[in-house]
Amino acid sequence: MRILITGITGFVGSHLAEYALAKEGVEVYGTVRWRSRMDNVEHIQDRIHLLDCELRDNVAVRKTLEEVRPDYIFHLAAQSFVPTSWKAPAETLTTNILSELNLLESIRDLNLDTRIHVAGSSEEYGLVFEDEAPITEDNPLRPLSPYAVSKVTQDYLAYQYNQSYGIFTVRTRAFNHTGPRRGQVFVTSDFSRQVVLIEKGKKEPVIEVGNLEARRDFSDVRDIVRGYWLSLEKGEPGEVYNLGSGRAVTIQEMLDLILSMSDVKIEVRQMPERMRPSDVELLLCDYSKFNRATGWEPEIPLEKTIKDLLDYWRERV
Repeated sequence: MRILITGITGFVGSHLAEYALAKEGVEVYGTVRWRSRMDNVEHIQDRIHLLDCELRDNVAVRKTLEEVRPDYIFHLAAQSFVPTSWKAPAETLTTNILSELNLLESIRDLNLDTRIHVAGSSEEYGLVFEDEAPITEDNPLRPLSPYAVSKVTQDYLAYQYNQSYGIFTVRTRAFNHTGPRRGQVFVTSDFSRQVVLIEKGKKEPVIEVGNLEARRDFSDVRDIVRGYWLSLEKGEPGEVYNLGSGRAVTIQEMLDLILSMSDVKIEVRQMPERMRPSDVELLLCDYSKFNRATGWEPEIPLEKTIKDLLDYWRERV
């Protein structure tokens, strides 16, 4: 089996590559750009095939798919940081939508018998009312950021290409996920890195935070990539599935858990520049549809996820 992971050098892509390599008879290919950081895949670089491909270039995408002819495509590459999408909305929309469109058009043009997984996001649900939680796949999509709008478009593009052309597409809407190698701009990794800097005397004992009241559904990235694989192995073409833990915690609770795993005394300081123009207040996953289709459920406790994330930073700072 040949699989292609777009964004293989990213946080989720690197974990998915590891998961696939543990399976027998799977060849792993991944797309990279000239500015891709290789840190996340250095330990497996001799076991994967990396291909230079600018996903916004339809000619480059077609050549890549013609060369690899993958059985599975996991489309993870995206501008995925919500605050950046406020500062660069056009870049976010262009990158996220056009990259997927080029993949779908290439599959269609080459008449490939390929299954493609499109990684969506719980941010697509956006404004969620208390009586709508936990969130099922039927909940209205009310995106509250340019990033979320781009993911809704990706979601519907995949659906449309399945309905119009019979391409085997499966969409997932993963809720928050974290773990080792999480980019430092994301909340749990940011907090963990700040704590480790304080532990090592490289920062004053003050942790800077934004909105701590928002409630999120956190899972371990290693559970999520297992779900991504199952979505193509056992999911129904054209369908969309939620992936999450089924438990909502406030950002304050996540911060408290991180702080409880350190011996240093730390002051918490809220910073106005860390607040968003509009924030999603509640994300709580109902993953029962995906469980029925594939048997998937989260296995890794949040405490282990956070400990592994802190240890990741302790090795690097």
